[in-house]
Amino acid sequence: MSAPLPPFDPAESAKFLFRHGHSGWLGLRYSAHGEDWVELELPWREDLLGEEDRHVLASGPIISLLDMASGMSIWTASKIFTPVATLDLRVDYQRPARERSAVKGRVECYRRTRSAAFVRGIAHDGDPDDPVASMAGVFMTIARDPRIAAHN
Repeated sequence: MSAPLPPFDPAESAKFLFRHGHSGWLGLRYSAHGEDWVELELPWREDLLGEEDRHVLASGPIISLLDMASGMSIWTASKIFTPVATLDLRVDYQRPARERSAVKGRVECYRRTRSAAFVRGIAHDGDPDDPVASMAGVFMTIARDPRIAAHN
């Protein structure tokens, strides 16, 4: 029988998660976390521009930042890494990010049920009181791997 997994640690997990896949390609970085929230950073890069003549991060990478921070906030709140799937993610933009600025995404998991997790947060470029965007989302939580259950 295997030993139980240690509690999910976003700082340690980021070292692995951000070396691979889409998050790795974007260059996401861990910033901070609390009991039910995580803050990540999307560095400014010229290849992530929304418009060629404006040096502002595009909305797509910012949405990816918030989506990843959402998952990590759920794992932080539940203290365990389990699969989650984005069911609904609403992002309301208040303004463009400042030119040549990194954007931070801070998301909290404020409610969990047996099969869903609810998150809310903001994206900002240095001042959380002046957000680039606000967001809210619902994620499906998957308690066990259905492929394993099918074989038992």
